Amino acid sequence: MLLLMAAVTLSQTTPRSEHPRPDMMRAQWLNLNGSWEFAETNDPKLSFLDAKAYPDKIIVPFCRESALSGLGRKGFVTNVWYRREFQVPNSWDGKRIRLHIGACDWLTTVWVNGKQVGEHQGGSAAFAFDVTDFLISSTNSVVIKAFDDTKSGLQAAGKQSQREESHGIFYTRTTGIWQTVWLEGVGRSYIENLRIEPDLANKCFNLRAEVRGETDGITVKATLTDATRKVSEGSVIADWRNGQIRLNVENPKLWSTKNPYLYDLKVELVRDGQTIDEIKSYCGMRSVTIKGYKLLINGEPVFQRLVLDQGFYPDGIWTASSDKELKADIERSMAYGFNGARLHQKVFEPRFLYWADKLGYLCWGESPNYGLNHEDPRVDLPVLEEWGEIVRRDRNHPAIIGWCPFNETPDSAARLQQATVNLTRQLDPSRPVIETSGWSHHLADPEVIDAHDYDQNPMSFRQRWNAGSSPLPDRYSTNFKFEIPFMVSEFGGIGWDTGKGWGYGAAPKTLDEFYVRFEGLARALMDNPHMFGFCYTQLTDVEQERNGMYTYDRKPKFDVAKIHAMLSAPAAFETGALPKPRGRESWTVIVGSARDEGTNWRYTEINPPANWTAATFSDRDWKSGPGGFGAKGGFEKDVRTPWMSPDIWLRQNFSYDGAKFSEAWMPIHFDNATEVYLNGQLIWKSEDKTWNDGYAATDVTAAVKKALTVGQNLIAVHTHQDTGGQFIDLALLLKG
Repeated sequence: MLLLMAAVTLSQTTPRSEHPRPDMMRAQWLNLNGSWEFAETNDPKLSFLDAKAYPDKIIVPFCRESALSGLGRKGFVTNVWYRREFQVPNSWDGKRIRLHIGACDWLTTVWVNGKQVGEHQGGSAAFAFDVTDFLISSTNSVVIKAFDDTKSGLQAAGKQSQREESHGIFYTRTTGIWQTVWLEGVGRSYIENLRIEPDLANKCFNLRAEVRGETDGITVKATLTDATRKVSEGSVIADWRNGQIRLNVENPKLWSTKNPYLYDLKVELVRDGQTIDEIKSYCGMRSVTIKGYKLLINGEPVFQRLVLDQGFYPDGIWTASSDKELKADIERSMAYGFNGARLHQKVFEPRFLYWADKLGYLCWGESPNYGLNHEDPRVDLPVLEEWGEIVRRDRNHPAIIGWCPFNETPDSAARLQQATVNLTRQLDPSRPVIETSGWSHHLADPEVIDAHDYDQNPMSFRQRWNAGSSPLPDRYSTNFKFEIPFMVSEFGGIGWDTGKGWGYGAAPKTLDEFYVRFEGLARALMDNPHMFGFCYTQLTDVEQERNGMYTYDRKPKFDVAKIHAMLSAPAAFETGALPKPRGRESWTVIVGSARDEGTNWRYTEINPPANWTAATFSDRDWKSGPGGFGAKGGFEKDVRTPWMSPDIWLRQNFSYDGAKFSEAWMPIHFDNATEVYLNGQLIWKSEDKTWNDGYAATDVTAAVKKALTVGQNLIAVHTHQDTGGQFIDLALLLKG
């Protein structure tokens, strides 16, 4: 494949010395990583632009919070300044010089030799400025300032903590520069961007080159090669971004998870037979299509065994210590049997996507949308602008098979999500878009849909998601009819070796218990023919969140071969097996939920006496309200009575006429620790540290037969909420 070239011999001590863009490589480039002068301040008026000296040194491209930066400062700071000197190589004479910054969080201003050359807003997208007219023939100075206020509500921050310390699902912040800074020598007219579209049906690549500068007399020439020969070539008269080249490929070699074949691509600007600008890239021939509920790759059903990857590193935070570590994380995932990842709450750097392309690793691109106050319309434009930059940067990677710009957003984000989906479909019509992963879906015309479910019980988990397997009426279902492609894009998260950290649900007591739970949850989804994939939480532990397949320092926590065998078993989506539909069943509702004609509950948020579950206890001083109770994002439609305190106690009287029944089931949506009593007897209790995101079909036949009496009965519920969303609602159903 591609040889990474550099016009200048780099010091062995230059961190992240490899070319940052294997998909857009020029021979003339200069890595500016390494030691920079550094200053930080919370005073917006304090400028270091003309300072004689800066107080600190920092190692770029690592953020100040990381150990690899040499600073390891994790407190809040809103303004960071960087400065270093550089010289343009003499061999670049006649070239235009572009200064690239791979990513800098959040509002970045750049000066060269004391003059401002540009500004960029957003913490994840790459950007570049033409600095040619600001350079001098000797030593040049570049100053970079970043403003970053994670707590403002106006910035997309992802999993960066808005507290001083890490907590829950939020971790150490990244302030300022966190990807490679480099210079590039280009032609007086040059290729600013490439769009490479594989067309498997017509056996060709369609290529569009955006040309910056004068185009008179210039031709864009493209040459496609494989390991041994020229495969195709074509040319078009340069015309800004209007020229398109079709590169026909006879008997194309397909890019797939099993054989990720990549073609080499060279694109040149040619005038009078002379090359004035040249880029080396690569491309893969593959298609992503949708047919009904099937999402197909190269026309075939490939079950996506995804893992959640948050892209955090113990020494570099958002920045891997080396290119080798980027590749290694993919190899670690594949060793367990995963064939791809949701790149979660972070825009991963192009080098990661390069290795995903090389290794045949399926990726869903996401953005770090957490931290945004969607009630404030000022967040909208920066999000749209940066997301457009992200899609344009990454849309040529064959490994990316879908976009998911948001994750677990509130209803107030619906307007922005619709606009973002529209933009994405225009910029890249070749891939499906999920407007937000999990929680509320608002698109009128979704093409792919998903849900999150951290139920730790494989039986109830299977019943909820396997089409036709739940014995309960449809109104308690997930409301997804599997008419379009669907996956559970977060599940599992089983805690193991948590120490002072946490995982989802009660941690298994033994490794064998872990394997049984893991396989049960995974197989519940793999056995569902309407699921095109899943995403397990998660690849590695991240700081206090200890539910990874690896520790934070990348040591395997489980038997790699054992897990690989579980995940490599055939999935129903791939084999085409269809389940036998259940017959129609008749149920009698004796206690109704929010999805029934439910009656009011008596409730209190003040700890009642010990006998509160008894029929003789008087609840006349309690409040009255309909279920469900709570304040849980994504489930607003089921909330009938707000509840935001740590605990709630519920009581409801109902009558039973003594009719015989064979089964008793309780559809229950709880978040989180819940106990249910019938006539003072405990009939159901949630497992420790668990919750669910839907009405789980719970069989309580044995307990109800013991406790239920003819005439008046009392059902009592206690729910305690720890962190995150909170909700409680249930029904009690009998089948004759």
